Amino acid sequence: MSLPIQPISHLSTIELESFPHNNPITTTANNNHQPVVNHTHHNDDILPPTTVSTPAASAAAKTRTVIVITCVAVITCVNSFLNGALVVATPAIAKDLSLSKGVILWPVTIQALTCGCTLLLAGSVADVVGSRHTYLVGNFLQTLTSLACGLSRTGVQLIVFRAFAGIAASLCLTSAVSIINDAFVPGRGRNLAFAAMGGGQPVGFGLGLTLGGVLTSSIGWEWGFYLSAIINGLVFALSMWQLPEGVGKVENVTWKRLGEEIDWVGALIVSAALAMLSYVLAIVSTNSSGIHKPGNIALLTVALGLVVAFVSWMHRQEKLRKPALIPNSLWKDKVFSSICVNVFLVWGSFNAVEQFGNFFLQNIQELSALQAGIRLSPAIVTGILANILVGLLVHRIRADWIVILSLVLSWSSPLLMALIKPTATYWSFAFAAFLLNPIGADGLFTVSNLLITSRFPMKTQGLAGGVFQTTSQIGKSVGLALTTLVASDITAGSSSKDKEASPALMQGYRAAFWFLVAINSTSLCLSIWGLRRIGTVGRKQD
Repeated sequence: MSLPIQPISHLSTIELESFPHNNPITTTANNNHQPVVNHTHHNDDILPPTTVSTPAASAAAKTRTVIVITCVAVITCVNSFLNGALVVATPAIAKDLSLSKGVILWPVTIQALTCGCTLLLAGSVADVVGSRHTYLVGNFLQTLTSLACGLSRTGVQLIVFRAFAGIAASLCLTSAVSIINDAFVPGRGRNLAFAAMGGGQPVGFGLGLTLGGVLTSSIGWEWGFYLSAIINGLVFALSMWQLPEGVGKVENVTWKRLGEEIDWVGALIVSAALAMLSYVLAIVSTNSSGIHKPGNIALLTVALGLVVAFVSWMHRQEKLRKPALIPNSLWKDKVFSSICVNVFLVWGSFNAVEQFGNFFLQNIQELSALQAGIRLSPAIVTGILANILVGLLVHRIRADWIVILSLVLSWSSPLLMALIKPTATYWSFAFAAFLLNPIGADGLFTVSNLLITSRFPMKTQGLAGGVFQTTSQIGKSVGLALTTLVASDITAGSSSKDKEASPALMQGYRAAFWFLVAINSTSLCLSIWGLRRIGTVGRKQD
């Protein structure tokens, strides 16, 4: 059993649970064989059930806090770093590996696709075998796939290894959510841990934009992958050495439990449906006429049929009281449904604004990868600040206010890019657009994780993390595919004879940004309706 630790010094801002192998707390057992912990009360505060009175125990708790937050934040940071590096390196990669126009974005989208399709299964596995073991396996695989991507010499090799990288990321992301929920008691500590995990995304993405531009313009885009492999390897070593054994530990892991406690059928159905749907969107994104091809029509039809089958299977599992991946009853919860749809829309818009903002800078204003990366970097600052502020305030301010304010600010980002002129200076429109873009996604990160995980029992927190990560990852993939489809269709219909010239491309980009304004507007309206009066979240439970 895990027990919450709070140092007797009130200087500590994060409360971390102790771990079974070195728990300094003495407990007694009642007749039901449940540990009973002596409570210590102070005059003004109601403390957690146990207090630690020795400086050594206090230091140990703080050390564990730092280690856990470092592990989950850095692994998220590295994953986002590669996404940012690929944004600015895509033109160079396409040239070096001779990627055709039809697959130029596949190194970016395939990782989100495979990650999104395996997150629910990865979360279920983490709940059965333990989040620590799942995290370590995922971390090790990320190290190998990053190295393999850097060594790729053909477009096919790069795309295949990026696909495997998505599977590795799914193991890390879902287990990281479970680790946070297992290691931290509800309250500000857990809120800050989720904020740190969320903060890793803008930091990593921003570093990827800037450092990726430097590497691409100097020693080569491959070094972005090599650097990622090095950092992943170091985090793996730190986790093996210092991540406490008690975090996410599951007793009596057997093949029987793996077979009975995981909804394998549901996981396979939804994974296949998401894979087919995303594949079709990626294929037709470069040419809208591709939707009329018999193969794509067949895949789309099968995907929609699998969605219906998944809903029916969830109904069966609930009726028989057997493990259900995402019980249908959850969708009757307006807050849960609203936050999931919001995550899907907001992450799709955020990713697409970054990608098409980079296309505008490089293809319209003819800037280098390094120059474009520097101009996209304001997202780092606002991303970090958004996560820190939400982590500190989410238990004090109503969650719907936080989400709505964040979305209002990020809503203006694609609007500014839709109004921009090709000759406009950076400071007139683009700076504000890139500065405001991440606020919606990062402001939503902590709130949505706290809301979604609160809807699942503690024993399935890995699956809860999978639900959040699935909606965000698939949102990225689908959002980018649909935005590319809009841009390609408008560019193809341009009156300009040269479809690769700036005037034709700009028409497509402008239409893409207006499409993203519509997505953000939908998300904002949904938040106002679905999240009103939900109150504060992430409060400490006494």
